[in-house]
Amino acid sequence: MSLDIAALRQQFPILQRQVDGKPLVYLDNAATTQKPQAVLDAIMEFYTTCNANVHRGAHKLSDEATRLYEDARSTVALFVNANSREEVIWTSGTTEAINLVANGLGQLLNPGDEVVVTEMEHHANLVTWQQACKRGGATLKVAPIKESGELDFEAYCTLLNKNTRFVAFPHVSNALGTVNPIAQMTGKAKAVDALVLVDGAQGIAHGDVDVQAIGCDFYAFSGHKVFAPTGVGALWGKASVLADWPVWLVGGEMISDVTYQDASWGALPNRLEAGTPNIAGAIGLAAALNWFSGLDKVAVQTHEKALLASAHEQAAAFEGLRVIGTAPDKIGVMSFLLEGAHPADVGFILDRQGVAIRTGDNCAQPLMKRLGIPGTARASFSIYNTLDEVDALFAALKKAQMMLA
Repeated sequence: MSLDIAALRQQFPILQRQVDGKPLVYLDNAATTQKPQAVLDAIMEFYTTCNANVHRGAHKLSDEATRLYEDARSTVALFVNANSREEVIWTSGTTEAINLVANGLGQLLNPGDEVVVTEMEHHANLVTWQQACKRGGATLKVAPIKESGELDFEAYCTLLNKNTRFVAFPHVSNALGTVNPIAQMTGKAKAVDALVLVDGAQGIAHGDVDVQAIGCDFYAFSGHKVFAPTGVGALWGKASVLADWPVWLVGGEMISDVTYQDASWGALPNRLEAGTPNIAGAIGLAAALNWFSGLDKVAVQTHEKALLASAHEQAAAFEGLRVIGTAPDKIGVMSFLLEGAHPADVGFILDRQGVAIRTGDNCAQPLMKRLGIPGTARASFSIYNTLDEVDALFAALKKAQMMLA
């Protein structure tokens, strides 16, 4: 089964606009994806038919909002193959989800404990563990990558030992596009009884996520990376781990009982969700996952691989262009440098031609230092991109090269 890309694109209103009189070529999908009409409609319907706070209201609107909100939790649980819906904790996105875990970890670590991450981490999956280690007196270890941007799996394994308390790594590198062997990495970490968190920000929209098959303890992701609104995401965690995990934010529905001297916390998932949640965002996320689940996954992956293959083929033939990140297993991210040109200048010239890319360090400064570069230009592809848009990227790059020569 193949994707009808023309019909698919019609479901994304923003893709019909122009930039400086030129058709928008949106290639910044690793930063955020665009939203289909089904998601926009779901959000609008909530706000225009049953906008109310959840759980606490004694009226019909609150009942309807609560049902939609909790149904959305069940949708996420099904999407990641959770054991139960109670294992899904709403957050504002990947960063908050990781911080929730890191805050608790900082209270559990002791001197002599070790936490392992990789050289390809986004700041959100690095600085969090730095701070947790400082709080608990633990040591942070960093698994190296190869020149291709692929994890040095053997070196990673040598870092794991009886002192390893926690391991965190990305499903997919946002800067390199590298897909990590997360099930194997998790297996090695569990062999030394370490807890494992997978940063799924870039992985959630590029293939099936099965947390039970992965074997990890936590999987964090953002809705806006998978066609949902910004400001909403989820932390999946094993119930056996989450049930006693130190709470971070307090107040609202997460409380069971309060006196002036003390308080106790409710059961999962409430105990880790303080205050009024992003109800519309959760509903929008469920709409996005339902919409995405209706597509043929094999066709989606085949199309994205074709986009990346075309980009890599044209890059290889483009004199003066260097691709950063050439691991054998990648998703649709192509970071690159244009000889003699600053990435910011490249991005500016491409924008004037309607081509939207990312430039800079991609929130991965230590990785850029490891690679000996200040940053990159990054084109990232999604299901609604076309091979013609890949061609448009390289036509725009040729123009940028001439202008910056």
